[in-house]
This record gives sequence, structure tokens and C-alpha cells, in this order.
Amino acid sequence: MTGDRAIRLGTAAVVLAVAAFAAVVSYSHIYDLGRAHGQSGTAARLLPLSVDGLILAAGLVLLHAARRHAPVPVLARCMLWLGISATVGANVAYGAAFGLLGAVISAWPAIAFVGAAEMALGMVRSASEYGSASVPGPLPAALANGHAAPERGRDAAEIFTIELAAGEIPSVREIRRVMHLGQPKAQEIRRYLTALART
Repeated sequence: MTGDRAIRLGTAAVVLAVAAFAAVVSYSHIYDLGRAHGQSGTAARLLPLSVDGLILAAGLVLLHAARRHAPVPVLARCMLWLGISATVGANVAYGAAFGLLGAVISAWPAIAFVGAAEMALGMVRSASEYGSASVPGPLPAALANGHAAPERGRDAAEIFTIELAAGEIPSVREIRRVMHLGQPKAQEIRRYLTALART
């Protein structure tokens, strides 16, 4: 194992542990707050999950867009900030009964959860960008089967670097969706990527 890989794995483990600890404390704060304001049973138990789960869901949508080099959905950004506001606000409200210091202390788990979750997703995003940047040199203009690289062939190879490195060839449908191409051009690019993966 290389030093860089060990650092990444260690960092990921610590970040995920902090996120888990903070999520448990934040969950208990929002759960107690919900019970104190008319929520009970299943509603009280699921309320914290709907708040912090929204943050994770929006973060994953942003991550997916970044990996596909696609525009970031406006709704995902809005939901991310709404979820952050809700979790921080609920934790502050929980601690407000104990004064300013109580509100600050209670807000900390929510802030730690959001920060740790964003750092974890950021590591995945940066690994994806690193993988795209590490495509070696110019890609071959012609392949062993004698077919020249199609137009946007290099773009496709860079976009799907992670999949190709894992030995996976994206489907025609995925190529069409990500690259906004018609069926014939997507098929041509898939043949190119298939041949490229075998070289």
C-alpha cells in the first residue's frame, strides 16, 4: 500500500467516524425537540432522518453531477442548504433553553456532521477529478481494429475514465444521456471505448 493510499484511507475512516458520532448526537437533539413539540412515535423517530438524510441525498446528487461533468441541479443545491439550515436550526433550538452557550454546544454536532459529510463527498469528488486528470498522454487516434477514433472519442474516454479503469464499458444509453448524443454517434463512441479498453 502506498503512502498516499494509506493517508486517504485513514482520512476517510476518521471523517466517517466523526460524521457518525455527530449524526447520533444530532439525531437525539432533533428527536427530543420533535417530541417536545407534538411529534411522537414513528414521526418523532423519522424526523431527524428526514433532515440529515436530505443533506446526504442532495450531496450525492451533486457528487453524481460532478462525476458526469453535468450541470448541477438547482433543486439539489436548494435542498442541501435547506437541510443544513434545518439541522443547525433544530440543534440550536434544542440548546436554546440552556442559554447562549447551550445553543452553541448543541449546534456543534450538526455543524460537525455537515462538515464531515461534505469532506467525505469532497474526497470522492477529488478522486474522480484526479482519475480524469490521470489519463496518460494523447489517446491513440487509431486502434488495433483499424477504426479511427470518432469525433468526441477523447472526451468520452475522459468522462468515463473511472468506468474504463474498472473494466466497465458504459452503455449506449448512458453515453447518450451524459454526452447528449444521438443513437448512431453513441454507438460509434461505445465501439471506440470498447476497443480502447482492450488496448
